[in-house]
Amino acid sequence: MRSHYSGELSADLVGRRVTLAGWAHRRRDHGGVIFIDLRDRDGLAQVVCDPDRAEAFGNAERVRGEYVLRVTGVVRRRPEGTVNPNLKSGAVEVLAHEVEILNTAVPPPFQLDDDTISETVRLEHRIVDLRRDFMQRNLRLRHRAARAARAYLDGNHFVEIETPVLYKSTPEGAREFLVPSRLNDGQFYALPQSPQLFKQMLMIAGFDRYYQITKCFRDEDLRADRQPEFTQIDIETSFLDEVKIRGLMEGLARHLFKDVLGVELPDPFPVMAYEDAMRDYGVDKPDLRIPLKLAELTDVMKDVDFKVFSGPANAPGGRVVALCVPGGATISRSEIDAYTEYLRGLGAKGLAWIKVNERAKGAEGLQSPIVKNIHAAALAAVLERTGAKDGDLVFFGADKADACNAHLGALRQKVGHDRGLAEKGWRPLWVVDFPMFEFDEESKLWKARHHPFTSPKDGHEAFMESAPEKAYAKAYDMVLNGWEVAGGSVRIHREQVQQQVFRAMRIPPEEQQAKFGFLLQALQYGAPPHGGIAFGFDRLVALMAGVEAIRDVIAFPKTQRGQDMVTGAPSPVSERQLRELHIRLRNAPAPQ
Repeated sequence: MRSHYSGELSADLVGRRVTLAGWAHRRRDHGGVIFIDLRDRDGLAQVVCDPDRAEAFGNAERVRGEYVLRVTGVVRRRPEGTVNPNLKSGAVEVLAHEVEILNTAVPPPFQLDDDTISETVRLEHRIVDLRRDFMQRNLRLRHRAARAARAYLDGNHFVEIETPVLYKSTPEGAREFLVPSRLNDGQFYALPQSPQLFKQMLMIAGFDRYYQITKCFRDEDLRADRQPEFTQIDIETSFLDEVKIRGLMEGLARHLFKDVLGVELPDPFPVMAYEDAMRDYGVDKPDLRIPLKLAELTDVMKDVDFKVFSGPANAPGGRVVALCVPGGATISRSEIDAYTEYLRGLGAKGLAWIKVNERAKGAEGLQSPIVKNIHAAALAAVLERTGAKDGDLVFFGADKADACNAHLGALRQKVGHDRGLAEKGWRPLWVVDFPMFEFDEESKLWKARHHPFTSPKDGHEAFMESAPEKAYAKAYDMVLNGWEVAGGSVRIHREQVQQQVFRAMRIPPEEQQAKFGFLLQALQYGAPPHGGIAFGFDRLVALMAGVEAIRDVIAFPKTQRGQDMVTGAPSPVSERQLRELHIRLRNAPAPQ
């Protein structure tokens, strides 16, 4: 039905007869001449309709916004002074010989070039929203990224293999989505949080290098970088150690950014130990564009009168840290209050601070309600360790180490961006040497930090049962501008080591067999050393597109309540369907 896309029109086609098809983006009647901006997925083309061709002109008079049109005409140069440099086709226009209305349309719920539309309205009318240049550009970028990933992996001898979506329920961290089996009364499938066990079995089966761009599912609370269903570039390799795997995956990231954005990422990526990341940045995915670090103060706050500091400083597992903001003395009290409320939303009790007016005057040159409760030696240590200068502001965090790190790490990110301290560009990073386990206070059990199939570092097998807190893993995360874009590990390939992990987690033998028996059996058949990684594809594309939420790079995302605003999912099902699945609802909603 068409000979060209709108974006293909150029001066090279002047004098040529073309046929375009698309939507009426805008119609303008200039008193005898009608202009239609015709939109397709490739851009806009200006169509000129004059009264000399009565039928075409008559149809053009009937056109309204979002009508579906087919236009045939001749390409000509735009008159001098009317060239639009913002359009790919901006040097030319099409003089319409035929205008055919293929379909009419009701007025859209919003103008496609309106950038003030609320996200709720956008998601309710996602079909119209997807017509906007913003969404068209993002999804086409997503397509290019997927194509580039496949090209790189294919070129490095990876084989794309699909794994099941109806899966077995296994404890891998997040809550699973369960699917009842009609044919097996009282039994359930789980939707996979990742293809972790299947890709390990593919390595045991001898495929050596596997990948797939696959859907994964987690029934967890949502935020800007999470969705209940999300996409991974899932990868596994055999006979490569941790360093080799990271090098291969760096190559994938560099290829994606070069192919899709024309951006050269560093070679190699810097590497940082998990403990160093937590000490200096408070998070395991630091945004290195922000040149701020946390300063350790636990040791110097043990004997101060300010109990907010001395309490955590003397408590087992407590921590006190400071964050110096250059030039932060200009931050107003209302802004400090806003930061305090921000941290309270994350669970902090408050936010202490000191403004440095004249460092040389000691305590007299400092401004804060807490100065009088901190002795001179501790204040001197604060100034020395933070490197605070006149005109700076120092924020403090004091709590259990995990909470203190989370709060000050988040504040560092927020203040850094609010104050314009973040450098431009791309700052990738590998974070390595993660703890194998973390202690769950509720169950009083050790749980795998990544997943229970992660290999311990060489020599750390002995710690797994006797001192789990000392065991570190061959795990690695790729971080980019403060986002974790990939995470992986070398896997356990020996059955006895795998069972050590299960024992450390207090998973009894019968539960091991019930949940992981198929993997334990597979490990007996000569499992090769293997490891892999999974890229959060949605996050990666969101970074490339420069958007804050992954919803803006997914065609049909869910809301923060996990709802699909287009189809109305989730929705009630009929009593008949429930009976077929042998399910009865305890608190069934009243009939509508």
